Amino acid sequence: MRDYASRWHHNSVTYARQARDVRPEPQPLSVVAHRGASEEAPEHTLAAYRRAIEDGADALECDVRLTADGHLVCVHDRRVNRTSNGRGAVSALELSDLAALDFGSWKGQAADHEAPDRDATAVLTLERLLELVADADRRVELAIETKHPTRWAGQVEERLLGLLGRFGLIEPAAAHGPPSQVRVMSFSTRSLHRVRAAAPTIPTVYLMQFISPRHRDGRLPAGVRIAGPSIRIVRNHPDYVRRLHRAGHRVHVWTVDEPADVELCADLGVDAVITNRPKQVLSQLDRR
Repeated sequence: MRDYASRWHHNSVTYARQARDVRPEPQPLSVVAHRGASEEAPEHTLAAYRRAIEDGADALECDVRLTADGHLVCVHDRRVNRTSNGRGAVSALELSDLAALDFGSWKGQAADHEAPDRDATAVLTLERLLELVADADRRVELAIETKHPTRWAGQVEERLLGLLGRFGLIEPAAAHGPPSQVRVMSFSTRSLHRVRAAAPTIPTVYLMQFISPRHRDGRLPAGVRIAGPSIRIVRNHPDYVRRLHRAGHRVHVWTVDEPADVELCADLGVDAVITNRPKQVLSQLDRR
């Protein structure tokens, strides 16, 4: 592997110097590409993430699962049936099995058999995605979601933190620099606890499909500082954003594709929107 840890460290120091050279200003609404620019290209493929970076996304979101031979791959579903021409659970397949599948044709990206576009059809490992972000010519953040429940229990978090450590992403590069370039998200409080216990410098995001009674006042699980409510929660309970902010938390909302929802999130002052349409959302926010 190339010396990507040094690359990440150099980029972080550069960003920190730039941050010290300018006056602090209110941060714009961050636009996070959900599984890449997944409306334009097959989700979780290298092509989708390259497109998102080209479109100007502030961050990339991905889901990670562990293969039978211990590789972290970017696949949302427990099984590969929906997004590939294969069948079976990711956890029961080896990386070589996944590499033989076509992850693009379902999206109308059928590869030319003589000159296939592997970027749009091949399974993507998290390691390759980290390399892409490290090679970007600007700061691009990464929001990594761990999927649960899983047959591998804590091995997903263990492998994830090991890989982030190889890229120099566990410890902050500068005391007064920008926040971590990587954050870990999950619906599982146990997963977030594992990450916080092993790597307390990495921000964690608690994803929510509904508001549990214990969190209605804006509290989050211990150690978590970022809330990840669905857009349905925000539509039905817009005051919840204010409660979260009042409790000192940031708010990252998923999945925000409709212009009216983008406008609502902007009006409420949420900190980030996770969207399948980063280019269109950036245009709506007048950030193109």
